[in-house]
Amino acid sequence: MHITLYRKYRPKNFEEMAGQKEIVKTIKNSLRNGKTSHAYLFTGPRGVGKTTLARLIAKGVNCLTNEVTDEPCNKCENCLAITNGTFMDMIEIDAASNRGIDEIRQLKEKINYQPVKGRKKIYIIDEVHMLTKEAFNALLKTLEEPPEHVIFILATTEADKILPTIISRCQRYDFKALSMEEMTEKLKFICKEEAIEIDEDVFEIIYENSGGSMRDSISILERLMVTCLNEKITVEKCETVLGITPLKQMKYFLEKIKEKDYVKLVKTLDEYWNKSVEIEDFFKDFAKYCKTLMSKDQLEITTGLSIIDNIYTSLNKFKYEEDKRLVGYVIVDSMLKNNKPPVERVVEKVIEKEIIPEKPAPQIQQEVSNSGTNITMEQITSKWNEIIKEAKREKITLGAFLIAAKPYRIEGNTLYIGFTPESSFCKEQMENKMYHDVFLEVVKRIIAPDIRIKYVTIGKRKATEDDNSDFTKKIVDFFGGEIIE
Repeated sequence: MHITLYRKYRPKNFEEMAGQKEIVKTIKNSLRNGKTSHAYLFTGPRGVGKTTLARLIAKGVNCLTNEVTDEPCNKCENCLAITNGTFMDMIEIDAASNRGIDEIRQLKEKINYQPVKGRKKIYIIDEVHMLTKEAFNALLKTLEEPPEHVIFILATTEADKILPTIISRCQRYDFKALSMEEMTEKLKFICKEEAIEIDEDVFEIIYENSGGSMRDSISILERLMVTCLNEKITVEKCETVLGITPLKQMKYFLEKIKEKDYVKLVKTLDEYWNKSVEIEDFFKDFAKYCKTLMSKDQLEITTGLSIIDNIYTSLNKFKYEEDKRLVGYVIVDSMLKNNKPPVERVVEKVIEKEIIPEKPAPQIQQEVSNSGTNITMEQITSKWNEIIKEAKREKITLGAFLIAAKPYRIEGNTLYIGFTPESSFCKEQMENKMYHDVFLEVVKRIIAPDIRIKYVTIGKRKATEDDNSDFTKKIVDFFGGEIIE
């Protein structure tokens, strides 16, 4: 009969426990000195060893060979029965299924019976927070003064739902999620025992997807072993099996964020959508990827935190939008705006690198200084983010068309908005009256009531760039409509 890896490699003694070193040390000392408590409360995330440690306590107080000990023999009748889950004096109760007062009353009626095989009767109540208030009250007196031959071990993932009167009657231990090192050590041991060949980087992926749960990590490993039967478990296979975004794709996406390449980022999201990739899951994986890079000092902390903040601020919006790309566009726009250097430097870069050769930077500066208007480029650039934000509030589609737009120059009271050749579709749409009028009103409110706007193409098309017809089609498909002349 097949036994799952988690059950097969469940710790049989205290030394095999992964993590929880201080808790294990304290429990071992209490067993060694014969000072066990009558009631314990184990709290913490799922799969971190709460029930396992409860069973080890049962072994420690009922071992026939070594008597009350912190080193159970695992060979005597009682130890073997506890390992197999057939020990008559270890009663495991699922509080989620037996949460009423009647079940607790039945427990109280049977509790006075002496142990059948061991020295102590061990009552392990799992998910104890699920008990009703009446059931908790019925358990109170028994927890405070249980019979000498009984030990209660309460386990829960939600300690805040347990009555303080219950907690005060127990010796409480707070379990923590396992560290990367603790989990990897255990997984490597299992792989060695099972003769599994596995890439070192796979352990990091397993850890990220387990949430620090040892049980979940072993389940993930078993899933990979079944899929890659008699094959080496590689990072690529692991990513495919778990359905997570490949590291190469996330590395590329981060590079484009650093380059502030709006067009490539939008096209990438379109490609993911066309390949049925879940955009929401992609951004979650990308946030974890940035977190990992920060922990390795491979990504600047401020940049990483800003990216993660922008992602998780927008995650709740995915459930309200059928076309997930729209939320993705908003996240990209927010990330690039929040990770920009000062606006003045951005404008200088545009003028220096993308300006039409016929109008070099010095001439533009001269035009600005001699325009005779009170409106300056510094004023425009300092308010640009506010303008975009307000424009999107007035008409959400403006946000998509203004992704690649930059303030270019100002002559008199006319502001020139620049678009790259690859963004010609966006420029054409902004020239349309239905979008232009809305945007102009926003700029007038924020900058000056007499300002005018014109849209220009700046720079030359790169030889490697594809024609923008495909990009145009994707934008039109995204909005689910047609181009209005």
